Amino acid sequence: MQNFINSLLGRHPEQIKANVEIYTWQTCPYCIRAKMLLWWKGAEFTEYKIDGSEDKRALMAERANGRRTVPQIFINNQHIGGCDDMYKLDTQGKLDQLLSQS
Repeated sequence: MQNFINSLLGRHPEQIKANVEIYTWQTCPYCIRAKMLLWWKGAEFTEYKIDGSEDKRALMAERANGRRTVPQIFINNQHIGGCDDMYKLDTQGKLDQLLSQS
């Protein structure tokens, strides 16, 4: 039944093979939007909550080519940017391709 529902909704969690990581702040609306898109796609992800930790933010910025805003999203260790960047990839039809790669 769940597969039928996923099919109707255009979700294909069985095709998601990518390792997804996201750096967030708990109350950030862009972080929430980004996680909702990943959830909608059926992607499991590792979330790094960096609320108030300058050390964690510095680590994120090092990985994200100096970007210090949240969220910062990585798919298979490739930095794809923030929430708007991920939605743009989705609009272009490229996000599903990234998520299906292992």
